[in-house]
Amino acid sequence: MPDGRTPLNVIVRNTREADFDGIIDLCRAVYVDSPPWGRDQLASHLKIFPEGQFIAEDVTTGRIVGMAASLIIWWDDYDIHSDWREFTDSGYFTNHDPEHGRTLYGAEVMVHPAMQGHGIGKKLYAARRELVKKIGLLRIRAGARLRGYHKRAEQLAADQYVIKVVNEELCDPTLSFQLRQGFHVMAVVQGYIRHDPESLGWAAVIEWINDEVAKPEDYKHRDPRFARRTAAVEPDLAQATPDLAAAQRAALSRISSSILTPASSRFRTPGPASHPSSHS
Repeated sequence: MPDGRTPLNVIVRNTREADFDGIIDLCRAVYVDSPPWGRDQLASHLKIFPEGQFIAEDVTTGRIVGMAASLIIWWDDYDIHSDWREFTDSGYFTNHDPEHGRTLYGAEVMVHPAMQGHGIGKKLYAARRELVKKIGLLRIRAGARLRGYHKRAEQLAADQYVIKVVNEELCDPTLSFQLRQGFHVMAVVQGYIRHDPESLGWAAVIEWINDEVAKPEDYKHRDPRFARRTAAVEPDLAQATPDLAAAQRAALSRISSSILTPASSRFRTPGPASHPSSHS
């Protein structure tokens, strides 16, 4: 593993079937307590949309140290509060809609824990942006699970937490990185990921817009609460948006059971399921 001084020789390229074992190993390193992507799911991604699947490879060792998975959707088919399983058809991407869709949906981005901080995530996001421009899509959208929220949940409602992250008063391991990649927050939603004790199920819906094809009206839907400002003084939980505050209190009351509930796989299984997508 790198020591912080050794330069990395990492390339980003499209995923191949021969990469599946490396992706599964990577997944196990990133999501220690959750089952990895299934080979059937990875094969479905390649069959349906090979151009949207990327891996980051350490050329020196041949190891896969990062990956990104995506599909094209027609946004109007979904509610902004839809969860990860709905947006990805349980991780199989069979809802991919290149005929009508104008949105690249970021289903997954991950980097090996020992390789983070070396620009690999930036390269993966750059590959996505290049793809969007190449095929003329309007935007990238994704759900950013709020990995650091559990540390602040007793003091802040989820929307307040996101506002502080946007204004760099707090740092969230996922959202702060994505904001630096040019993304903007559209909304804060509950239930995006099930049984995730880090986010308590909360995520920020984020977007990056392709300025080459966007029109002025494509920017008008953004919530001004999540626009960055120079100074921000946030109220406490009691002063939060009533619905979000009530939902937050309910989430806090369930934290013990959430921690005790095993995270289920990305497979099509009956009953509750979760996918702790780290960076998308």
